[in-house]
Parts: sequence; structure tokens; C-alpha cells
Amino acid sequence: MTDSRKIVRVTHVTKSFKLGKLDVLALKGVDLEITAGNYISIMGPSGSGKSTLFNMIGGLDKPTTGKVFIDEVDIAQLDAYELAWLRCRKIGYIFQTFNIIQVMTALENVTLPMTFAGMADDAAAEKGIKLLEMVGLGDRFQHKPFELSGGQQQRVAIARALANDPAIILADEPTGNLDLNTGEEIIYLLKQLSRERGVTIISATHDIKMLNVSDQVVWIRDGRIDKIENRDELSISIGQIGTKPGHDTLSEC
Repeated sequence: MTDSRKIVRVTHVTKSFKLGKLDVLALKGVDLEITAGNYISIMGPSGSGKSTLFNMIGGLDKPTTGKVFIDEVDIAQLDAYELAWLRCRKIGYIFQTFNIIQVMTALENVTLPMTFAGMADDAAAEKGIKLLEMVGLGDRFQHKPFELSGGQQQRVAIARALANDPAIILADEPTGNLDLNTGEEIIYLLKQLSRERGVTIISATHDIKMLNVSDQVVWIRDGRIDKIENRDELSISIGQIGTKPGHDTLSEC
């Protein structure tokens, strides 16, 4: 944690969708505050509303009612240009399916957000190589996605998410397409970034291993926040869920 300011505030948010002739209420009055620098896991069963809440926080969708604030900016009031600026510079995105561009090298994928932000090519390339080195891919910067494993592609996605020094990284099921060991490596890499760079990590996930690294877990059920637990308050017993390679496993949270 870097400070006590609330980098995200969600107040009285509802979200409804049309499903044929039916109105489906995916979020039913959600209130949430997230402190800067924390590692947050949003957890819940399929259909609980966690992905919808994730999209609200990321500015990828707008609430039907209520407000979402990023650094005290009400993002629902932003026009398309302002929202694009905020997403480019304040938020980095990591997706389950990596979403890196297949015809581009690792370095080109990482520098793309910098290009959109107006950074000069030479400066972007230098920074991109440093980011790839940070995630353990300094020797793979010229490789294209088909030459990389799934874990390596996700590391490229993490480096890309850091391209414009965001305050927040939103990770949507970041381990969903990875094997157990690779998934653990990605989880702990994100935790390391949170600690060392003061980045707020918000992950929508089914992966119970996230409990090992989360500062706070937000449990979503039926479109509402069921409970919020700090790391030292977690009451769920999850058996041996694994820890960072070389560390003892935890039998209980």
C-alpha cells in the first residue's frame, strides 16, 4: 500500500441489460471503495456480476444508475475523448485471452499504448525493452506471439499494461488460460508490481490462489457485494492452495 486515498469509488451502482424482452439487473446497488496501492480480488460465481462491476471500474461500460469515480473523476460524465485519455493513461488492462496482436513482436505490442499516448518511437522502444526485461522477457522482445508460450504471452500483456505508468491495472481472469504453475508465476508477478511500483491491482477472478496475495477480497453474489474481507480476516478454508515457488504452502487463509 502506498497511501490511504481512495483511487476507486463506486456509489449506488446498478446495471441492467436487455435479454430479449426481459430486463436483467446485473448489479443491484453496489458501493465499493478501493485504496491506492492495494491488490484487490473480486470473486464470485459465474453470473454474480463481478465481470460487470469490473467493466464499470475500467470505464468499459457505464452504469445504469449510480457513479464510478477514478481518482475522484466521475467517469460517466466524461466524453468519448476524455474517457479514452483516462483509459490510456490511468488504467492498464490484462485479459484472460492475452489480447496481444499476433502480427506484432512482443516489443511492438508493448509500445503500442505509448504510441497512442504520443511518445516518440525511440523513447517508447527503450521503455518497452525495460518493461519486457522486468517481466523476464528481455531476450524475447523480437518474438511474435506464436513463438511464445501462454505464460510468456501473458507477461507481454502485463508489460503492455504498464506501458503508460497506470495507477490501476485491471486483470480479468489473468490466469484463466494458464496451467497451475504458470498461473502462480503470473499472480506473484502482479503482486510484486503492486508492492514495488505502488500500482493498484484489481482482478476479477475464479482463481482461489489469488487469496494468497490479495490485500482485500470482494465477494460478489447475485449482483450485490456479499462481503469484503481483508487478507488477515479471510475466513474461508481452502486447503493447500499453493504459494510462490520455494515458499511453504498455506493450509488455511
